[in-house]
Amino acid sequence: MEFPNNFLWGGATAANQIEGAYNVDGKGLSIQDVMPKGIMAPPTEVPTADNLKLDAIDFYHRYAEDIAMFAEMGFQVFRFSIAWSRIFPRGDELEPNEAGLAFYDRVLDELEKHGIEPLVTLSHYETPLALAREYGGWRNRELIQFFERFAETVFRRYRGRIRYWLTFNEINSILHQPFLSGGIETPRSELTETELYQAIHHELVASGRVTELAHEIDPDNKVGCMVIGIPRYPLTPDPADAYQALYESQLDIAFGDIHCRGAYPGYLLRHFREHGVELDITEEDRRALSNTVDFVSFSYYMSVCESADPDVQVRGQGNITGGIPNPKLEASEWGWQIDPVGLRTLLNTYWDRWQKPLFIVENGLGATDVLVEGPSGPTVHDDYRIQYMNDHLVQVGEAIKDGVEIMGYTSWGCIDLVSASTAQMSKRYGFIYVDRDDTGAGTLQRYRKDSFYWYKDVIASRGKALKRR
Repeated sequence: MEFPNNFLWGGATAANQIEGAYNVDGKGLSIQDVMPKGIMAPPTEVPTADNLKLDAIDFYHRYAEDIAMFAEMGFQVFRFSIAWSRIFPRGDELEPNEAGLAFYDRVLDELEKHGIEPLVTLSHYETPLALAREYGGWRNRELIQFFERFAETVFRRYRGRIRYWLTFNEINSILHQPFLSGGIETPRSELTETELYQAIHHELVASGRVTELAHEIDPDNKVGCMVIGIPRYPLTPDPADAYQALYESQLDIAFGDIHCRGAYPGYLLRHFREHGVELDITEEDRRALSNTVDFVSFSYYMSVCESADPDVQVRGQGNITGGIPNPKLEASEWGWQIDPVGLRTLLNTYWDRWQKPLFIVENGLGATDVLVEGPSGPTVHDDYRIQYMNDHLVQVGEAIKDGVEIMGYTSWGCIDLVSASTAQMSKRYGFIYVDRDDTGAGTLQRYRKDSFYWYKDVIASRGKALKRR
């Protein structure tokens, strides 16, 4: 099929996984600077040399080269995040760091030169470390005003240059990874549900406030939420399993409901009552929540099954959101189950539920790539990635035929970057190979993989190059 003319093709990244330069030009520390093992180990007291994110892939100095390669592929949109601690090094200052703002000016200059639309995430797992350690992260209501100051600063600085904004990356992930998602250093096992949902509530209020602010500063701004998208199927035809899948799905989808409808849904309020969750919600909070988003964006990597039977609660490897492996599906090297049809299912579910435009802002395959010599120099023969993305994009096309309004698709890790979950370089997602390994060794040279040319053809043909299998 041929995708619509206004469908935006591109790729996605996060500042903490690509920029490096963690202490350059006045940047402060973020939580990522003390997470050398990703989510697999507790944070360190100070940055350590084995943290690949400190240098990452040096996008900070190589952004022009990388953006030129994105343009060569035909990107129409590039999703990146503005590192909060580059603009406000501690997070609580009254005045921003000009050098940090100037860096993103230069990035936008390059994107404009190549006609690439920016899609910017305000908070992508990079809470300033001072806000985590001195304020307790998003458990503290004070972070709302700090985030609002940060957002207003970049909204005004880049007015007319950035039209598409996302507030919090995968906002529902605090329930599973409180430090990564909310800057909360207390171990997950020691936090109550009230503490976790209060932290998310503060993020939701902040999201509502900055959504309103974005529209006031520039009526052309479009603001979206961003959630983890994960279809949950009943493991068996047992109605109890079907309801368990629904219940778990509701806990995932609740934050999209709040962003789109402006209030807490009844099923979540019942969950609060039955689990002793009591939140501090003010009337001003309720007014802030009423500022609904313009579109919904989400990540999609896998689906899972659910069962009401406690004897089959086996969790899949690498899945931070729970769930039971589906016996009908194959899995990636990192244990994430591959389900292209699940993406079509999710798109239809979200569209039917919210009737707001949808944006697929993360989807891709983490795999071990091998650099080999090709006719035009080093490359990677990544047919496995091409197959994965082809099959998922075919299902996006089917959803468009179903009548779903989809704004675009940004593949995750369009250039190799440091994995958020494992802090490895060897878990590669990109169309562009970056010469750096898990020890930090390498030249940082960029090489085009086979998937680079495949994606270029898909974009140029507006999807007609995709193959149904």
